[in-house]
Amino acid sequence: MKALDRYLQKVRINKARPFIRKGDTVLDIGSVDGVMFDAWADHISHGFGIDPTLTQQIEKPLYTLIPGYFPQVSPPGVLFDAITMLAVLEHIPTQQQQELARHCHAHLKPGGRVIITVPSPQVDTILDVLSALKLIDGMSLEEHYGFDPSQTERIFDATQFKLLAKKKFQLGLNNLFVFEKIN
Repeated sequence: MKALDRYLQKVRINKARPFIRKGDTVLDIGSVDGVMFDAWADHISHGFGIDPTLTQQIEKPLYTLIPGYFPQVSPPGVLFDAITMLAVLEHIPTQQQQELARHCHAHLKPGGRVIITVPSPQVDTILDVLSALKLIDGMSLEEHYGFDPSQTERIFDATQFKLLAKKKFQLGLNNLFVFEKIN
């Protein structure tokens, strides 16, 4: 990752942090190298990260990183206080998004939270330019599906999740959604 990639990643991690409760067990979908868990070391009890770009499982005292896709490689029998997907939802094909939300619901404890950041559609053009200028690596940009952030609330069904927070940040180029499991 280039410096700008790391900076953007850090901003997303910092936006999600206030919604993680002290002692939470966190599942990070799209964890890459576990940098989020390192940033929250004094706050969470344990983390599990799942990422298809990992080549092997990594065990650290605070977290475990698992290669593969959610929910296929989720730790069996573990329910989470929080599931994070920071810059991930825009990579999930439309026909799989509702199923993803159902799996999040099934893997959360009662009152558990799903914390999502997703870029606004115009970001794809900006990222293409930054990538062409070699200022970012722009991880998996080819997987963006032109996702419209306004669809996020529809994906996380109001009969299963309550919307706790919805905010724009980075001059409106990024969006934060926080949902809480209600049943």
